[in-house]
Amino acid sequence: MPLTTDNNVAVPSFMYGTAWKKEATTGLVLQAVEAGFIAIDTANQLVHYDEARVGEALLELAKQGITRDKLFLQTKYTPVNGQDHRLPYDPRASLTVQVQQSFESSLAHLHTEYLDSYVLHGPYSRRGLGAEDWEVWAAMEALYDAGKTKMIGVSNVSADQLTLLCVKAKHKPMVVQNRCYAAFGWDKEVREICRTHGIIYQGFSLLTANSAIFAEADLRAMAAKYQTGLAQIVFRFSQQIGMLPLTGTTNQQHMKEDLQCERFTLTPDELALIETIGQ
Repeated sequence: MPLTTDNNVAVPSFMYGTAWKKEATTGLVLQAVEAGFIAIDTANQLVHYDEARVGEALLELAKQGITRDKLFLQTKYTPVNGQDHRLPYDPRASLTVQVQQSFESSLAHLHTEYLDSYVLHGPYSRRGLGAEDWEVWAAMEALYDAGKTKMIGVSNVSADQLTLLCVKAKHKPMVVQNRCYAAFGWDKEVREICRTHGIIYQGFSLLTANSAIFAEADLRAMAAKYQTGLAQIVFRFSQQIGMLPLTGTTNQQHMKEDLQCERFTLTPDELALIETIGQ
């Protein structure tokens, strides 16, 4: 079941993440789409992503008849403090121009004329939102207003920062992408704000950030009951509580298994149990 934003964009219920794939990126994106993923997440940040190699996969997919309109593409504008020396913009330019340059570079990398979702990789400020954040957000809003991206959003954001954006921005975020820790109630505070404002919450590192919970007997019992893996229990839980999970698995069998998590439904008691697991 796709999720729908307040501005009526349909978003697939599971997303394939391309961080840390390096030269394997092209092949892995092809495998992910073959397994059934239609939403791809990347970033214009060479230290962690290879956006151009995602684009190579998209060219190959188009030859196979899987055209741009059949896929959901999300990429990010990464501030200079999250980049290495290989910048997708002129660091001496204004932040508005940096956003524009990074965006145009992303379109070129991905061989597309528009994006489905464009995300600020993280605020410039540790607390609150500073002048840089507001300038960058306004530049992203302008891209949205021009129809160049169907959604805009923010990643690595605190509850306080998200509240500020929702209250003061011309366009509030349509998507939030955060690392999600069971120990902190699966980012409960930020998820609540998203629920209130009709924002799609994307959770990443659902497995890697929570390896300790896989030893829990309750989780293992659920996996046995539904005859599935522990990862699928976590992904299904995340979907049922209104989250859009990301997986970055490099194993094609796991890609297929992860997508099969929608075949079963956890009970309300099981959801409540996982909600507080590891706390």
